[in-house]
Amino acid sequence: MLNKYARAFFTRVLTPFAALLIRLGISPDAVTLIGTGGVVAGALIFYPQGEFFWGTVVITLFVFSDLVDGNMARQLGRSSRWGAFLDSTLDRVADSAIFGGLALWYAGGGNSLTLCAIAIFCLASGQVVSYTKARGEAIGLPVAVNGLVERAERLVITLVACGLSGLHKFGVPGVEALLPIALWIVAIGSTVTLGQRVVTVRRESAEADAIARGGNSA
Repeated sequence: MLNKYARAFFTRVLTPFAALLIRLGISPDAVTLIGTGGVVAGALIFYPQGEFFWGTVVITLFVFSDLVDGNMARQLGRSSRWGAFLDSTLDRVADSAIFGGLALWYAGGGNSLTLCAIAIFCLASGQVVSYTKARGEAIGLPVAVNGLVERAERLVITLVACGLSGLHKFGVPGVEALLPIALWIVAIGSTVTLGQRVVTVRRESAEADAIARGGNSA
């Protein structure tokens, strides 16, 4: 849901920046690679050390590359299957780094195997949620459902909570609890979203099979 409205807003905001990168001769693929590298570095360098505020600042600076590269491709008239594949694949890499960094923190300095497991579950469930849509579409189904917690929601909830939790190092009290709460929300929301997509694919496949059988009998 958030992806639908936020993407349209930020696309308008980032269009001039995308145009500038084009004038500088930078390709959309380069932006995709640099953006992913920045997210991975921010997540795996800062988060395992418990530096949630600065890690989130770095990640946020790079995460918008996901919108900039597509905007550049449209302006250049170069939208392609390769670009879509690269973008989608590296999105999974970036998401894995974020939740992997959090899992490393809770396995170490964060000293909570429960939250480590929840972070790993968020990582895995996010990948499966994305896979169900991709696999459904690959077998010719529309997978027409807006899940409760899709990628945009997972990122916003997690990054906002991480950034605010990091403020405890600046003397802000009580913010440490925000990140564990956010991880539980993402874990539960991802599970619900996975269920929504599985139910949708089951219904759509049954309808498609019924239509096919009707066509064959005719």
